Amino acid sequence: MKQLIIKPEVCYGCRTCELVCSFGHYEQFNPKMANCKVYEYDEAAVAIPVVCLQCEDPACMKICPVKAISRDENGAVVINGDKCIGCKMCANACPLGNVSYHPTLRKVFKCDLCGGDPKCAQFCPSGAIQFVETDADSDRRAFIGERFKELIGEEK
Repeated sequence: MKQLIIKPEVCYGCRTCELVCSFGHYEQFNPKMANCKVYEYDEAAVAIPVVCLQCEDPACMKICPVKAISRDENGAVVINGDKCIGCKMCANACPLGNVSYHPTLRKVFKCDLCGGDPKCAQFCPSGAIQFVETDADSDRRAFIGERFKELIGEEK
């Protein structure tokens, strides 16, 4: 199974991920329409890309009143725009704030892993976003925990 991995220590805030994402989904270079976001913290001089973690037990999927959210064959939690009524309950349920609202379409949107080939990872010039193979038998949380241990070890 492949998943997006974020390496904030190498992100330099170019926002290429937001541009390729918005263009790939909406054919416009508009970071506000991207399914990923880059948060910049000037005081700490860091930029952190944020993408949907494709949760094992997604709160967004459980709360959707019209069952517009499901998991696709790539393991991505996706929103069916034809079913979505724009109630934004999923956006409120996401603990990380990774579901956004499209004001023109009056629908919600989030990372869908670009059908199994995420453009944010493909075009990230620094390698801050990577789409990597993980052991299908391993616990996703354990994998992410090991990644954080690596980061902490690098800081010492």
